[in-house]
Amino acid sequence: MRSTPDRIRHTISFEILAILMVVLLGNRLFGMPAMNMGAVGIASSVVAMIWNYLYNLGFDHALLRLTESSRKKGFGVRVLHAVLFEFLLTVLLLPVIVIILGVSLREALVIDLSLTVFFLVYTFTFNLVYDRIFPIPE
Repeated sequence: MRSTPDRIRHTISFEILAILMVVLLGNRLFGMPAMNMGAVGIASSVVAMIWNYLYNLGFDHALLRLTESSRKKGFGVRVLHAVLFEFLLTVLLLPVIVIILGVSLREALVIDLSLTVFFLVYTFTFNLVYDRIFPIPE
């Protein structure tokens, strides 16, 4: 299993890159002011960092219980990991987007789902690269 310092490094690096992408893509794709998207990015980052730590800890414990190893993360497990993480994060972030951007629930859902599709790919890719750069110790 990963150590707490490793989980913290993972979470912080994931979120810094995510905030930058949310600001740039949100501004370009949705025409939202960079400041507003920055606020969404930061608020989302705080929620997502807490969620990321708790979710990955729980996921690894479940994986360890089911497979007797937290290192057995094939393609299917990585897809499940990313999809479940993003679905539950979408539920948590929808009210944040409504409040910060002052948009309707429907508009927030479109923005949230668009970001979710992007983040499905981002989460999968980031975790794959992270595991290669920082493998789980034996």
